[in-house]
Amino acid sequence: MRKFDTKVQHLKYKVLREVAALAWQDKLYENLLDIPMKLVPGNTPTMRCCVYKERAILGERVKVAMGGDKTNPNVIEVITIACDECPVGGYEVTNACRGCLAHRCEDVCRFGAITFDSDHVAHIDKSKCKECGACSKVCPYTAIVGRKRPCQNACKVKAISMDENLAAKIDNNKCIACGACVYQCPFGAITDKSYILDVIDLIKKSKNNTEYKVYAVVAPSVSSQFTYAKLGQVVTGLKNLGFYAVIEAALGADMVAERESKELSEKKFLVSSCCPAFVSFVEKNHPDLKDSISGTVSPMAMTAKYVKGKDPTAKVVFIGPCTAKKAEIKKPTVAQFVDSVLTFEELQALFDSKDVDITALSESELNNASYYGRIFARCGGLADAVKEGLAEQGITDFELKPVSCNGIDECRIALLKKSKNLSDANFIEGMACLGGCVGGAGCLTHGERNKLDVDKYGMLARDKKIADAVNAATNTDSAVEE
Repeated sequence: MRKFDTKVQHLKYKVLREVAALAWQDKLYENLLDIPMKLVPGNTPTMRCCVYKERAILGERVKVAMGGDKTNPNVIEVITIACDECPVGGYEVTNACRGCLAHRCEDVCRFGAITFDSDHVAHIDKSKCKECGACSKVCPYTAIVGRKRPCQNACKVKAISMDENLAAKIDNNKCIACGACVYQCPFGAITDKSYILDVIDLIKKSKNNTEYKVYAVVAPSVSSQFTYAKLGQVVTGLKNLGFYAVIEAALGADMVAERESKELSEKKFLVSSCCPAFVSFVEKNHPDLKDSISGTVSPMAMTAKYVKGKDPTAKVVFIGPCTAKKAEIKKPTVAQFVDSVLTFEELQALFDSKDVDITALSESELNNASYYGRIFARCGGLADAVKEGLAEQGITDFELKPVSCNGIDECRIALLKKSKNLSDANFIEGMACLGGCVGGAGCLTHGERNKLDVDKYGMLARDKKIADAVNAATNTDSAVEE
């Protein structure tokens, strides 16, 4: 069974695997230059014009796998030399143009960008075109089409433009680190920084002394990943890597649902705080609603806070589908609880860097959370959990009117309506990725099947009520039941 959706993901994985394998052996820095040579041996290129460019790009991928550009605060980076194959884009006249006499395209263009040749066929002057799309809308033959690069199409916050060399450029003031461009770039020229070396360092140091233990906090969307193995085998695999224990982030989601439902009943209107990319979108595009963002931290941070409360020696690594989590851990309110972040892509590389075949392992139990905590992984799950939280706490004097936003476009509409008093919604659940966390850029696989797997996983929860899961965790002496 395939482990990845695309060959770009597989290429990224191979670089991460090689970097991690050398790091485990303390041989990384003396062997850095060997990685591109190993992945592209001989003199025959596999995907670029020549082996030299291919190896140069791989060298840049190695840098990103080692943490990327330290001077760039964004966790999303562009590998400039890999970004050279996409058309510039913009509006173009296709051969469907019939040279009609109406010239509606010329009439509607306010910038004088459209001219005609001797056959009346339209042409667009790129130096004058503002890409408003008016000409495309009025053409009776739909002969004028707008073309954008995949990264620009994927970016719903318009953070991507082209630099003077026509390579992608990210505006950090607009970027929300959702990673949509990372997943959609056909050449892998846009990627997320990896903290895999930090995680390896934490594990290695924990083995050499008894000062701290490393806990893995795993997102509930893990239930839709690693489909070639069983979830219990993934948990055992994490322990084989050196993690002291594995905790469900869904437990933190239960805690969030309990607190956020109470907070909502008191404040009467809330914007969810679970998705860091959505929170960033609100802060950058709707500052008028910034004060309405829930004061309850995300499930990742809540779980990590719980773990460190039970075990002050703990170091916590969050493992999930989200590139924006790598940005979230830089926030002071979160940095004190979460020490590093891995995506599922990076976890696969970590397994293989130590030759851990999870399909050959026995299963370990992962049962810290309720059904409601686990369904946070898909769009609508948070709203369902808040509804349950209100009911379990006996809050009957508040009527929940949620709107669950599937992707940034729906988030934009819901926030705009609320800011203009055109919506009576009192709880906006925002998910930057389509489908929710199950559609995150760091997932191994994407698709509708992921949502079904999350719901199935939720039904397997030992504790079906939120309060049961929270109370069980609160009443144990340690972060892990022995």
